[in-house]
Amino acid sequence: MRGGARMDRSLPSLPVFCSQGRKMAPTHVLRCCQRGLAWIPVIFIALVVCWSYYAYVVQLCLITITSTGEKIIYLVVFHLSFIMFVWSYWKTIFTRPANPSKEFCLPKTEKEQYEKEQRPETQQEILRRVASTLPLYTRTGAGAIRYCDRCQVIKPDRCHHCSACDMCVLKMDHHCPWVNNCVGFSNYKFFILFLTYSLIYCLFIAASVLQYFIKFWTTYLTESQAKFHVLFLFFVAAMFCISILSLFTYHLWLVGKNRSTIEAFRAPVFRNGPDKNGFSLGFSKNIAQVFGDQKKYWLLPVFTSQGDGFSFPTRLVTIDPEQHTECLQPMGLDKTAVDGCVEQPDPPSESQNHLLANDYHSEEDHKETEVLKSDESEAVTISIDSES
Repeated sequence: MRGGARMDRSLPSLPVFCSQGRKMAPTHVLRCCQRGLAWIPVIFIALVVCWSYYAYVVQLCLITITSTGEKIIYLVVFHLSFIMFVWSYWKTIFTRPANPSKEFCLPKTEKEQYEKEQRPETQQEILRRVASTLPLYTRTGAGAIRYCDRCQVIKPDRCHHCSACDMCVLKMDHHCPWVNNCVGFSNYKFFILFLTYSLIYCLFIAASVLQYFIKFWTTYLTESQAKFHVLFLFFVAAMFCISILSLFTYHLWLVGKNRSTIEAFRAPVFRNGPDKNGFSLGFSKNIAQVFGDQKKYWLLPVFTSQGDGFSFPTRLVTIDPEQHTECLQPMGLDKTAVDGCVEQPDPPSESQNHLLANDYHSEEDHKETEVLKSDESEAVTISIDSES
């Protein structure tokens, strides 16, 4: 009887378990459906590109155009732009977004303390303790350490969580449905080249098809099948050209400013406040951040971007390597307050020293001290705050 009583008491738990299983199954099916539907824009682009290849090569060059020299020139230029366009598009789609490394995860002890703690102040104290050894310079709008509860990692600078990919992405720019991928540190150069070569591809098609478009439109040529493909090819190329041009121009502007799309709409917050130009190093250096130092690789969809995606040089303190003495100019101070190495009225105040100590960041140099020399040969040692 006692055993039977135990069995009777355990029976009601079975329907609960089954109901949880039924709830989990639809969620899994829904995610699979979402992942499948996300490829529809990519498939659409692939079909349009395949049709454009057939329409241009077969219907225009092989059937409509009669001049052999014109055929050869058009086919050579078309295939060059087509190969570069497909190559960069492929790299943008299938390059996995870079994620934060294990060093940005909370250690086991701190993670247990963080999960048990209910007070936000204490949680932030735990995060600050862990972040003191990490190269972090940005904060939340409230000045707190940026932490992702979903991925359970401290977010590096310029890193954001993508809800579509369900992961934190280094230097995230945006999630693009046309490539079904997050555009970030690992593939931003490929995305720019994809826009570049797709624009060249559409421009070349529209320009070379235009004369035959006019001939078909004015019934100078009467081939019915080729007429449909040539007319439609011009309209599609022109339409995509206009839409890509605006996006291409916008991202070139972002590259020149060294901003991501997210940072253009919401400025990154540093210790001394938000600043949209916090990562701007000047036009040429901003270009090199994305495309690298070797210009011979700029137009090839191979990874040449500078850095590791975890830390980035900022303009909070500008260093001029061409001068014999090191000049530190903190962001937010007037240039007359810290003027090159030509003239410095007075040594920095204690508050300015603290600002420099907290905000100094250099990509090439991680020294623990910097010396600010005045005209009077006085050296002021600035200690770098390890929590930066």
